[in-house]
Amino acid sequence: MILANAFCLFFFLGTGADPAVSAKSNHCLDAAKACNLNDNCKKLRSSYISICNRQISPTERCNRRKCHKALRQFFDRVPGEYTYRMLFCSCQDQACAERRRQTILPSCSYEDKEKPNCLDLRSLCRTDHLCRSRLADFHANCRASYQTLTSCPTDNYQACLGSYAGMIGFDITPNYVDSSPTGIVVSPWCSCRGSGNLEEECEKFLRDFTENPCLRNAIQAFGNGTDVSLSPKNPSFQATQAPRVEKTPSLPDDLSDSTSLGTRVITTCTSVQEQGLRTNNSKELSMCFTELTTNIIPGRNKVIKPNSGPCRARPSAALTAVSFLMLKLAL
Repeated sequence: MILANAFCLFFFLGTGADPAVSAKSNHCLDAAKACNLNDNCKKLRSSYISICNRQISPTERCNRRKCHKALRQFFDRVPGEYTYRMLFCSCQDQACAERRRQTILPSCSYEDKEKPNCLDLRSLCRTDHLCRSRLADFHANCRASYQTLTSCPTDNYQACLGSYAGMIGFDITPNYVDSSPTGIVVSPWCSCRGSGNLEEECEKFLRDFTENPCLRNAIQAFGNGTDVSLSPKNPSFQATQAPRVEKTPSLPDDLSDSTSLGTRVITTCTSVQEQGLRTNNSKELSMCFTELTTNIIPGRNKVIKPNSGPCRARPSAALTAVSFLMLKLAL
């Protein structure tokens, strides 16, 4: 017993391997196990595996249409924390990379007897409104950008990965082209043979998959766990912004925030009038009409109407005092 334990210890120390690390080196296997611990993920994964592996006849290995439908249901209904881990897991050996390639059961969902022309495949996709929409999302969110740190539009890895996964389950389904653990290359099942005068356009379309730095970086970053701080969880949509308000100087000690409020309202109203924006029922724009009929007294938290209260008598009182002074001087 002692000799056996000593042999095991010598083996791990001699090879430089850590038992805990060795048991968890296949991240794609770990992802599959995690999916099996979730009821929804396990159910839908088992469903598409069963359908895509079901042979129809000696000449027809599966029902591709049903396989695609089951794959779409899996990627649409299972959270990305499970599906992304299976699709984009990082690998250090060929066995792991082959498991990653086999995630979508490519013999049914991806491969065919012959590779069609990529432009024909794209045209076929565009005849289906959902496939056309998913392909457009991919081009928008995975477009290579050389003005960002990550080569992705707005540095959003998650949007690119989501668009890639969204195309799985259609005729243009992409997948890993081989089992290389280091070189990540994905592509639809197509080629540019027979493109004629459109060969350049076809090659450009194919390079959006095979030589796309945004997509490659997104897959690598997810597998390495380095994409957390670079992109939001979901694509962000900016709401319509109100007219820009210029920054006001800091207030003197004897002025209250009410003066700052009045300045901000005036600036906003002026911007609205100059730009000719249509008014709506927002709280900020409705204050414009209040500003036209009220004055804010500096140093006091009071809003008064210009033609009400004691302010109405001030001009006549000042005129009477001046007339009395002039009469006294004349005498």
